Amino acid sequence: MFRGIDSILLYSENPDRLAEFYEEKVGLKVGLMGEYGDDFKEKVYEVKAGDSKQLAILHHSKIKGKNKQPERYMVNFEVKDIEKMVEKLVKNKVKLVRKLYHVEDYGKIATFEDIDGNYFQLVQVRA
Repeated sequence: MFRGIDSILLYSENPDRLAEFYEEKVGLKVGLMGEYGDDFKEKVYEVKAGDSKQLAILHHSKIKGKNKQPERYMVNFEVKDIEKMVEKLVKNKVKLVRKLYHVEDYGKIATFEDIDGNYFQLVQVRA
């Protein structure tokens, strides 16, 4: 029986830079979760959005350059005031891929791209 999703792993050629992007440009809380590898020089960063702790950023030796299929997999970050957050990210020069739009019976969504070419979305679900 499944208990839940333990984590979502976001691999990068440069996890230090990607973690810094999510903290400084997007405004998420990012902390060092641990170190790994033969010499323990590789870092795992934990990204916190509210009470969730399921996103981790880490290095993978087979990841090179930008994501060539960013639509394949996205993380949605739920926000309280999406208009304000979209404005903040645009001001921070985060690439806006799709402007704010409404999905009936769900809420509002805006799509952005991180510095590795991965898409992520801000969502404000209906009350």
